[in-house]
Amino acid sequence: MRNGTKKVASERDQKRVRDWSRAKLTFVGVVFALVLTGLWVRAGYLQIVQGPDLARLALRQHMASESDRGERGQIFDRSGRLLAKTVEFTAVSVRPKEVTDLDAAANQLGGILRIKPAWIKKKLESTKPFVYISRRVDDKDSAEIRQANIPGVYLEAEHGRSYPNRHLAGQVLGFVGMDDQGLEGVELSFEDWLAGSRAKYAVQRDASGRKLYFDAQGRELQNLRGHDLTLTLDSQIQFFAEEELAKAVTTHHGKAGTCLVVHVPTGEILAWANYPFFNPNAARNVNPREGRNRSALDVVEPGSTMKPLIAAAALQEGLVKPETTFFCENGKFKVGVRTIKDTHSYGDLTVNKIIRWSSNIGAAKIGMLLGHKRMHAYFEKYGFGTPTGLPLSGEGKGLVRSLKDWQPIDTATASFGQGVAVTPIQLAQAFLILANDGVKKPLKLVLDPPQAAADVAPVRVFDAEVARTVQRMMREVVHEEKGTGRVAQIEGVEMGGKTGTAQKASPTGGYGDKYLASFVAFVPAETPQYLVMVMVDEPEPSHYGGVVSAPAVREVMQKTLSYLGHAPDTGHLAKGTEQMPAAATAAAQQAAGGKGSAHKPETVPPPVIDDTLAEVVAVPPGLLDSPAIPNFSGMPLRRVVEILVSKGIVPKIEGQGLVVTRQSPAPGAPWPGAEKQQEFVLWLARPS
Repeated sequence: MRNGTKKVASERDQKRVRDWSRAKLTFVGVVFALVLTGLWVRAGYLQIVQGPDLARLALRQHMASESDRGERGQIFDRSGRLLAKTVEFTAVSVRPKEVTDLDAAANQLGGILRIKPAWIKKKLESTKPFVYISRRVDDKDSAEIRQANIPGVYLEAEHGRSYPNRHLAGQVLGFVGMDDQGLEGVELSFEDWLAGSRAKYAVQRDASGRKLYFDAQGRELQNLRGHDLTLTLDSQIQFFAEEELAKAVTTHHGKAGTCLVVHVPTGEILAWANYPFFNPNAARNVNPREGRNRSALDVVEPGSTMKPLIAAAALQEGLVKPETTFFCENGKFKVGVRTIKDTHSYGDLTVNKIIRWSSNIGAAKIGMLLGHKRMHAYFEKYGFGTPTGLPLSGEGKGLVRSLKDWQPIDTATASFGQGVAVTPIQLAQAFLILANDGVKKPLKLVLDPPQAAADVAPVRVFDAEVARTVQRMMREVVHEEKGTGRVAQIEGVEMGGKTGTAQKASPTGGYGDKYLASFVAFVPAETPQYLVMVMVDEPEPSHYGGVVSAPAVREVMQKTLSYLGHAPDTGHLAKGTEQMPAAATAAAQQAAGGKGSAHKPETVPPPVIDDTLAEVVAVPPGLLDSPAIPNFSGMPLRRVVEILVSKGIVPKIEGQGLVVTRQSPAPGAPWPGAEKQQEFVLWLARPS
């Protein structure tokens, strides 16, 4: 009985054990089923619901959209000489979180880059993921940084602008910012033309952020480079203009100055100089005043250079003739409450002598005869009060009083250049009308791409005979007795010119003791081919245009004529044709494009010598084939220039006259090779 009871109990215990096992298995199975179901549900949610978003996030980790900008176009002068180009620089950047030792990194970078370590350390402490330490680092410094292998410091290639001629035409060219975007000058005006195109492309990266490949639409397949720009400037003539302008300003203790050289038949600007000079390579470290393009921005009273323009208007209206006489009041002429004075006590003067001797009173009487309405109308025809339309940002429009506000005294003073203000480039445009036989043509600064202004139809302002009459009057200023511009004479060259000595307005009202000295000239005196204008601001102690600016015009003109192959042997410079000549173009081409440049300007017609302007000079047999430089002493300047240009050498000319007295390099020295930038200097003297 007892055994049977035990057996039954034992069976019950066994059943209880089996029941727990089943429950455990069931529980585990349920748990696994729930987990698997949850995983499947989660996987389905991730793939079906969140799949597209997660795919995009994953793509962002491994693929990135990056932008690239093409190289900026280059700028050339009319002969293909390089004025501005884009070069590759190195930028030093840091990812602060990757720098292990701030002090050590700051000290190393500071020693290489010559920057205070404290400033670099402050940059390294930045919370930004990426900071620049220095940009446009040279090859030597970048090589040292690469060799130092500083954690968190990276070197990146980037493009920047370089101006190989330093300050040459600096204000005209302008400059670009760190992001290669034009900020001033033609760099700004032609930003859309010069700037490289932007393109986006996909790039795959590894875990370290390194690029693995470009996609099929990558930048290798695209031409992103900007277009090249060709200016009308001639680098050699620009050099002459800047050199002589600097001499004029510094010799006479002036504050600033401008010089313009224009080819009259085409209106092309061959030189555009401003002083103080401006080096675009160091734009960030230069006083903004030095970068100011004074010829286009500064508004000045033209002074006596206005007189030929007023005389031309009176001649055109039939009010006067060259021999018409005006009484010049013996030096003092009262108009209303004001008294107009002359530097000399003149009595009766004909119109041509009023221009030759620069009588304010005579000019005032011509202007009053012309009347304020007609004078204002001619100012508009000259382009005063309106920008010239040259492709330069911020060009000034000048100051011309509204016709309703004119008083009788305004008509009198405007006749000799007071009470009306123009920019230097506007004044050059007005004289270009006179020089171009009375026809107004637009000034040109750009050859390629062609400018819309170049298609503007010429407008006749004066009859040809009127313009030539004034040209003859301006010739007397330079070549006749007591002419105010006699110091500008070049032997063998017929030149027309006009001096200007403008008293500057005082900030406190009225006129002070500061002056603007100017001289405008063209050659030949009739039907001119070249126009040169020089202005010097606040010269002292002498402030007369005939003393300060005329010598600079003479030197620029003489060097330009020699360079272009027009230096006269005897007689006067003959009348020319409509084509811009340049005898030294072949020699200039050796510098075209610069080292590493594959650019050749598109179909810019190479200037050629015009046989009507310069007679062919015979070169002595065997002279050019000689391995040594011959002795040029006693030879005519024109012949020597022809010889040197044929050898690819553009000489620097010192002194005045037509005969070479000495030279450098000395006779017997070997001809300088094309790879040597040796200066060839000729000293001149007038023949006995």
